[in-house]
Amino acid sequence: MKQILYHGGSHIIVRPEIREPQRTLDFGKGFYLTTSKLQAERWVKNRLLAPQAEGYVNTYSFDRPSAVGQLKVRIFEDADEEWVDFVLANRMIDGFSHDYDIVIGPVADDRVYTQFSLFEQGVISKETLIRELKTYRLVDQYLFHTENALPYLKFISHYVVRK
Repeated sequence: MKQILYHGGSHIIVRPEIREPQRTLDFGKGFYLTTSKLQAERWVKNRLLAPQAEGYVNTYSFDRPSAVGQLKVRIFEDADEEWVDFVLANRMIDGFSHDYDIVIGPVADDRVYTQFSLFEQGVISKETLIRELKTYRLVDQYLFHTENALPYLKFISHYVVRK
């Protein structure tokens, strides 16, 4: 069964590509998507500076069963200790890299990073951090990390998003 995924950004992207981010991201470099149309729209709106500016939500079909069967896929079901360690490694360890083709798991948004910051400063423990994270309703994110993963995505359409 194919799954619908969304990518919000400043361009229409018919052929996804692995991207080197200008900042550290939860799962590292690659092409990020979500199952939430609303989250993809938020990603666009957060980047729009001028009131008349516009961006796009691109829609893709993802052949998840084939990808899971043929690629190295890491799925984080919850914001648990393994997820926290993985996100912290990607965001904080210079030169950190992983060998997963696709990574699926919760998004660490700004509210979540407030908690991460408290943990990093030693204000709260990892157990408290994880307990706090479980109170949030976290949206998912899909990272297509390698070129091998990209053929499992097929562009369907796009639509315009304004501020």
